[in-house]
Amino acid sequence: TYAFVFQTPSAVQKIKELLKDKPDHVGVKVGVRTRGCNGLSYTLEYTKSKGDSDEEVVQDGVRVFIEKKAQLTLLGTEMDYVEDKLSSEFVFNNPNIKGTCGCGESFNI
Repeated sequence: TYAFVFQTPSAVQKIKELLKDKPDHVGVKVGVRTRGCNGLSYTLEYTKSKGDSDEEVVQDGVRVFIEKKAQLTLLGTEMDYVEDKLSSEFVFNNPNIKGTCGCGESFNI
């Protein structure tokens, strides 16, 4: 099987922190939605179970589930968590992206 998402240590740590207060959730689910001026954007949400067609990636005890329709889009993507003085967010470094919109809200493959 292919690794869909590689998590950086900071992403793993942040997901662990977020799930600590949510004992009924088993991990996070990553997907893509149609949005913005360039086509697609990422979604990230808590999940209580693995969907039938989800791909599961386990790293350092953290479970990340990839929705079926996002699997080809996310192949080989690095998921990072970045904090600076103004913001903190999960960032997806995706080698498959051919273009992004000017505001960084969406991308195309």
